[in-house]
Amino acid sequence: MKVLGVIPSRFASTRFPGKPLIDILGKTMIQRVYEQVSKSKLLDHLVVATDDHKIFSHVSEFGGAAILTSVEHETGTDRCHEVLSKLSGYDVVINIQGDEPLIESEQIDSLISIFKNHECEIATLVKQITNVEILHDASKVKVVKTTNDRALYFSRHPIPYQRIDKSDWQTQHAYWQHIGIYGYRSAVLNTIAKLPMSCLEKAESLEQLRWLENGFNIYIAETVHESISIDIPEDLARVEAIIRNTNN
Repeated sequence: MKVLGVIPSRFASTRFPGKPLIDILGKTMIQRVYEQVSKSKLLDHLVVATDDHKIFSHVSEFGGAAILTSVEHETGTDRCHEVLSKLSGYDVVINIQGDEPLIESEQIDSLISIFKNHECEIATLVKQITNVEILHDASKVKVVKTTNDRALYFSRHPIPYQRIDKSDWQTQHAYWQHIGIYGYRSAVLNTIAKLPMSCLEKAESLEQLRWLENGFNIYIAETVHESISIDIPEDLARVEAIIRNTNN
């Protein structure tokens, strides 16, 4: 089984324009993501998929692989699909967030192992929520899953609702935070990339609901690693503090 890793990276961002090229203690964000993911033991090839020539040139300068993709793509999945159409011979594609410079390579390998050990179409990761602020933060996506680790639903709202004080919800039920990394069988990626935006997707602004709404199964695996993304300039200080403390 050959596995392709893709890091979608676009220069334009509503909340933080140009963030792939921001400096984080001497390295750009996209370089830090690329170097972290490159530590994976199970990826066969890794490439940055971007619609921006500055990002493309920068990735080439630090020794990474990059492919220019269309400026028309609305999602990272669409960008991954274009890369797959240009690079043949891969059985699984891993879609890796380009704004998580602290991503652990173990997360990548954990996701790939799902495809090696299970007959699944799509896979992703979750982490149990213990913090009440994360539970009720609409920017943190939650997942409801079955007893055999299949996604039932993704939401920005904590599900299920409980008729008790909200501060106690996470102590009375296991809630799961979605870690935004996906793996797809190549044939499945070719299919879902052609699906129109769904009603649930529009309501929650979550593309994975399009796949569920169209009957695809999403396998869920648990990770212990925190997902720390840089969404706004204020997030930089937190990430830099962690890097200083870990000497990354």
